[in-house]
Amino acid sequence: VQLQASGGGLVQAGGSLRLSCAASGLDVRDTAMAWFRQAAGKEREFVSCISRMGKSTYYATSVTGRFTNSRDNVRKTLYLQMNSLKPEDTAVYYCAALKPASGSYDDPSAYEHWGQGTQVTVSS
Repeated sequence: VQLQASGGGLVQAGGSLRLSCAASGLDVRDTAMAWFRQAAGKEREFVSCISRMGKSTYYATSVTGRFTNSRDNVRKTLYLQMNSLKPEDTAVYYCAALKPASGSYDDPSAYEHWGQGTQVTVSS
């Protein structure tokens, strides 16, 4: 199984970025998927989770209304559209696939496959 995250970069506050996460070796229709992020010196934190078929999404309070999580199961790709970016959004962003039968969508330990991360830097 491989999850390949991309789309990070340097952007000014108020700008936008779109992250992608391409999956291989995994039937993405079988699993919910999520985005986490980890800022320097901090623990990894939940950003957003999307259900297997994309009908339900969950967001951290800090990104609600600014980020949109979506997926294309045909292309086996997860997306995170990030708008109105703030300096505090600066972090390495990771995509992850949920373990079967796990209900703790905001807990990193509930995920069994992780991408390598993509750096997002928001300047003030």
